[in-house]
Amino acid sequence: MFSAKDLRPMLATLPASPPRLDDPAYVYEPKVDGIRAIVEVLPHKPQPSVQFWSRNGNEKTHQFPDIVDAIGSWLKKLTQPVVLDGEIVALDEEMRPASFQRLQHRIHVTVPGYRSSKTILPPQEQPAAFIAFDLLREGDTDLRALPLTERRARLEALFTKHKPPASDLVRITPHVVGDGEALHAQAVTEQWEGLMVKLARSPYRTAKRSPEWLKFKLNKQDEFVVCGWTAPGGTRLHFGSLILGARTPEGLTYAGEVGTGFSGSELERLMKMLTKLETKQSPFTPVPKLLSAKGAPHWVKPVLVAQVRYTEITDDGRLRHPAYLGLRDDKKASEVTMPVPSPEPASTPRRRPAATPGVPSKGDIDALVSQLDEFERTRKNGVLRLPDGDTMEVTNLHKVFWPAIKKTKGDLLRYYAKISPYILPVIDNRPLVMKRLPNGVDGPSFYQHRAPEPAPRGVRVATLPNDDVPARLVGGSLKTLLYIAQLASISMDPWFSTMDDLDSADQVAIDLDPQPGATFDHILDCAEWVEEELARVKVAGFPKTSGSEGLHVFIPLPSGTPYEAGMLFCQIIATMIAAKHPKVATVERMVKRRKNGTIYVDYLQNIQGKTLACAYSARGSAFAGVSAPLTWKEVRQRPTPQDFTIDSIFPRLETVGDLWAKMRAHSGADLLAAIDTLRT
Repeated sequence: MFSAKDLRPMLATLPASPPRLDDPAYVYEPKVDGIRAIVEVLPHKPQPSVQFWSRNGNEKTHQFPDIVDAIGSWLKKLTQPVVLDGEIVALDEEMRPASFQRLQHRIHVTVPGYRSSKTILPPQEQPAAFIAFDLLREGDTDLRALPLTERRARLEALFTKHKPPASDLVRITPHVVGDGEALHAQAVTEQWEGLMVKLARSPYRTAKRSPEWLKFKLNKQDEFVVCGWTAPGGTRLHFGSLILGARTPEGLTYAGEVGTGFSGSELERLMKMLTKLETKQSPFTPVPKLLSAKGAPHWVKPVLVAQVRYTEITDDGRLRHPAYLGLRDDKKASEVTMPVPSPEPASTPRRRPAATPGVPSKGDIDALVSQLDEFERTRKNGVLRLPDGDTMEVTNLHKVFWPAIKKTKGDLLRYYAKISPYILPVIDNRPLVMKRLPNGVDGPSFYQHRAPEPAPRGVRVATLPNDDVPARLVGGSLKTLLYIAQLASISMDPWFSTMDDLDSADQVAIDLDPQPGATFDHILDCAEWVEEELARVKVAGFPKTSGSEGLHVFIPLPSGTPYEAGMLFCQIIATMIAAKHPKVATVERMVKRRKNGTIYVDYLQNIQGKTLACAYSARGSAFAGVSAPLTWKEVRQRPTPQDFTIDSIFPRLETVGDLWAKMRAHSGADLLAAIDTLRT
């Protein structure tokens, strides 16, 4: 039998320079999103003895009885011991490897020192599988000194001799020698976690991390130490967010907060664990200045490890758009180090996914417009052919939506087809609220939060945690954009957060809303006052017309900023403007108390779930306005809302380009520094 040390796996490294995907000296395998497992199988009657060990030496056998039974059936006729290396992964409804978040439902991480053996979901409710990728022992032969290619050949022979069970709970990983290009393309298309790039001649180096095996991640997720929690806000129970850390040469370092990805049951389970670990002593030295606006943090002993998905790590070491995936017990908190940026592949940069997949080319747009023209000309409903080969039904394109200027529903769909390269990145990965005007801008309107049932295939729909709405539409795809327009929702109204971090705002806005008797010149005066106040505290603001009578000033925020913090900052700015210019500006919430001719400086649109029409959105104004990004210089040049319509926006884009791209690319305002400046 192997010793305890022999049951510790060889580990891969994340390289500082990109791994090649066309190197004949390497082999390429999928990187799946599970937990590492060494499996020891000993011949026994009537079933072999099967034991699982995690990468830090913990036995996991009792947590996966279905996989134990499947391996026992697979190797029922085994006559000599074998030791396998592989990954345990959760399976989706089509029995494909799924995310670690699903696997969390099959493991039960406990607080050190407190006994518990309870699993969360039984195998029949959340199936899992073992995917083998290495063979370390066969009979009396220790295979670890052999090259990887020879070990792989023996592993394939084992699968050939013993047919895996029909349940598909035991598998062998795909394996490509010398050319990972096609595998990488498949990984991008199917959104795998990444690839493993292994030196073909590498031996198996037990319990060591070796550069002979390389990790190439396509999406960013890593382990972080749970260091505390913040108080809940709104209707959230138990806690608001987890405070995260990771090890650097300077010690345990603050990495941000994660406040999304939790189910109600997970919030309750985690709260029980956190309270057992609570301590008055911060695990960080020095204590970080948190962005949370939810009161003093609660600290815990840094022993729990959370798996977190995120979009990037900022220059100051904070996670951007983090989402909680689950706890794991196969890695010690002392081993969790701050991740380094994932490298780009050296040989295939062209295969990297675009920031917003599915943005159509000019030729694609011309083809869409031509089809829409024909449907409207013939006054017939039709099936629109989309650039990716998908289709979508469109109806009543000749129906007049803007009577004053005789613009139709067809004009609306043509507008969104043509503006899609600019607006899709703005609404990408954000829940959307529809303001529907089925009889055009002169008819009644209503807001719809709930996604239609059933939504067409290819239209993204998601159920949000702890949401009263069963399912919502989520922006990002061309089909979803056009489908919303087909439903007579003229404007696009996204949340101030993304699906990656629903409880944190990555942008806030000050909405300048004219009351009866106010002019757009009054709006522009207020906008300039907002600019002045933001400049004083060194916060970037990005103005845009509302597309109707008002103006919005958007402020980008760093990752993990709670909604309350962003709204509080906007409230401070709005209140200062109202105090300095009381004859023009007001923050009075009650409409009947607002004076005619004033501008309501609205900061309350920043509550979670509230929305504003986004940049480049069409609007239900009589002149078919567009919410157009402006420069501050243009604000001072006194434009009018009528300057920006679904027709005039396109020549403007050719002249000024995408002004909103700077807003989307901004790293976010330092609200703490801004508030410190206001105090002086």
